[in-house]
Amino acid sequence: MDGATRRGFLAGTAALPLTMVPEQARAARAVADDLSRYIGFGSKQSGGAGDTAAGHWMAAELEAAGFAVEKHSFSVPCFEPGRCDILCGDARAALWPQPIVSPTPGAGVSGPLVRVDAAGRADAPLAGAIALVDLPYGRWSSVLAGPVRTPVDTAFAAGAKAAVIITNGPTGKIIALNADGRAPMFKGPVGLVAPADAGPFIAAAMTHTPAVVTLTGRGGRRPGFNVIGRRDRGKGRWLVVSTPRSGWFGCAGERGGGIAAWLDLARWAPAALPDHDLAFLCNSGHEYENLGAEEALKAAAPKPHETHFWLHLGANLAARDWHEGLFGLKPIAGTDSQRYLAVSPQHLSRARRLFAGLAGLESPYSAAEFSAGELATIVAAGYASVAGVFGLHRFHHVEDDDARCIDPAAVAATVAAFRRLLTEAAKA
Repeated sequence: MDGATRRGFLAGTAALPLTMVPEQARAARAVADDLSRYIGFGSKQSGGAGDTAAGHWMAAELEAAGFAVEKHSFSVPCFEPGRCDILCGDARAALWPQPIVSPTPGAGVSGPLVRVDAAGRADAPLAGAIALVDLPYGRWSSVLAGPVRTPVDTAFAAGAKAAVIITNGPTGKIIALNADGRAPMFKGPVGLVAPADAGPFIAAAMTHTPAVVTLTGRGGRRPGFNVIGRRDRGKGRWLVVSTPRSGWFGCAGERGGGIAAWLDLARWAPAALPDHDLAFLCNSGHEYENLGAEEALKAAAPKPHETHFWLHLGANLAARDWHEGLFGLKPIAGTDSQRYLAVSPQHLSRARRLFAGLAGLESPYSAAEFSAGELATIVAAGYASVAGVFGLHRFHHVEDDDARCIDPAAVAATVAAFRRLLTEAAKA
């Protein structure tokens, strides 16, 4: 983030509601500063420079709040791209290599373009072809989703040489997709293309014109790390607050709200919640299907029988809303309602009351019936008293997920509700 953008972002706090008491205003300005710091670290790919810098910063903030801090390392995939594109006649478009990347030879792979729909149906034989997978419109997040994985698996099973996925969504840009972090998911090279660039290739697929897909670069693995801060008071009853920090790009709207909320609660909780032990977890490896969260559950988290309540702060905690359609995308005042709050059944009535008026969150779900992302991993591990927020804003997993996508005042209002939830859950 350049200086002008940072000044403009922080200047937004001048518009905080006049009804805020001084303590609320201070908290809101701290949220704005934390958002600016996190966004300023740049790309948050697991184990990369931005993710690493953010992790060290958050660990230092925990130590300043009086927590005993540990960092737990684990292995994450990485890929340094070389040439990554698709060529067809005079048309060329950049490709995002889908992790874990299966590279092509230096000269690429070639074959006729064949369009494939989300159900895996194609209008020509796929043997020796380049499969052009045309996703339906959506806010995509993971290659594990059926409409993504099914046509790609089908294409390779039928003998395709490579697959190119059109990630149709609100922005017209490439939507990066989470993937398994342990081994490649597909039998051949897969690249993602922006919907805004896909027109010539859709036209070429109608006549099965030959194309060349090239995905070169250097792949491997590198260390990432989770952060855990503990305030062990010997109470035997833990309150846990967790958030991921990694992601494909800058992650302002996707991760920024959760990061700012996590830091706010870490500074507030030691004095506000004196009757519990406290554990604050911050995970890397999120984009590899919650790899870091799984490692944290094995190595660092309090056990289910020791945990009184677990709050997870996932994606889209309070991303900005946008008008969409008539004139492209235009940011508007308000919070994207495609954020979800899931809580253990015993907390449902409490959550409805505490989050009233907060778009999306005011309609909580039972975590026994519906959860996603890292919260689903936590629930599956046997934690019986939980709450978590997650969602997909319009720039989710898009390179342009920057400071425009997050409003400090909206984050602060959401954080205040989570403070109240933690206070009441601690007494339950």
